[in-house]
Amino acid sequence: MEGNYISQVPLFEGLDEEQQESLHSKMGQSTLRRGEVLFEEGDPGTRLYIITEGKVKLGHTSIDGRENLLAVLGPGEIIGELTLFDPGPRSTTATAVSPVTLLHLDHADLVTTLYNNPSMSKHMLRALARRLRRTNESLADLVFSDVPGRVAKALLDLAERFGSNTENGVHVPHDLTQEELAQLVGASRETVNKSLADFVSRGWIQLEGRAVTLIDIERLARRAR
Repeated sequence: MEGNYISQVPLFEGLDEEQQESLHSKMGQSTLRRGEVLFEEGDPGTRLYIITEGKVKLGHTSIDGRENLLAVLGPGEIIGELTLFDPGPRSTTATAVSPVTLLHLDHADLVTTLYNNPSMSKHMLRALARRLRRTNESLADLVFSDVPGRVAKALLDLAERFGSNTENGVHVPHDLTQEELAQLVGASRETVNKSLADFVSRGWIQLEGRAVTLIDIERLARRAR
C-alpha cells in the first residue's frame, strides 16, 4: 500500500515503478497520537516527512508565548522540505491534530534521489511555491481582511482540502479545537467564535465539534472576499 501511495504524492511524479520501490526501501514509517509533537522549532532538520493519514499543524511561538498556527497539512503533503535547501534548525513546531501516519526519508537519501532524478526538483519547487503562495495570502488577509472574512476563507480552504460532499453540504473534519482555529485565523478565540455563531445563525454553516458542514458555499465565498 505504501509503495502505491508514493505514486500519489506529487513530489514523486515521474518516477517509474522500480524507482518508487527503490525510494520506498529507504523510507521509514512513524505514527503520532493527537497532540504528539513530530519536531519542535529549533530542532535540527534532517528528515523529510510525507503524511499518509491524518493532519499535522505547523506552528510558531513568539517570545511572549503566543502561538500562531501557520498551516494545517494532510495526506499527500510534505513536511521539512525547507531544511533540504537551507540546512538549519526547524522554523516551526509540527504537532499532530489527529492520529497521524507518516513516511520519512533522510535528507541524504532524498538528495541522492534528486540527483538521479532531476525532474523531481521541479515538483519540489512547485510544492514550495504553493506553500509560499498560501503564506503570502495569509499575510495579506491579516492586513486587508476583517476577522469574519478570514474565518470564512479558512473554512473554504479547509473544505477544499479535507471536505467531502454530503446531502447537507460539504462536511469538513478539520480536527481543530476552537483555539487552534483562532490561531489559524490570527484572532482571539472569542472573536472567531462570534463569527462562527453569526455564520450559524445565517444558515451558512453547521458546527459539529471538531468538524463543520458548509451549507452555503456561495455566501461564505462572498464574505471571504
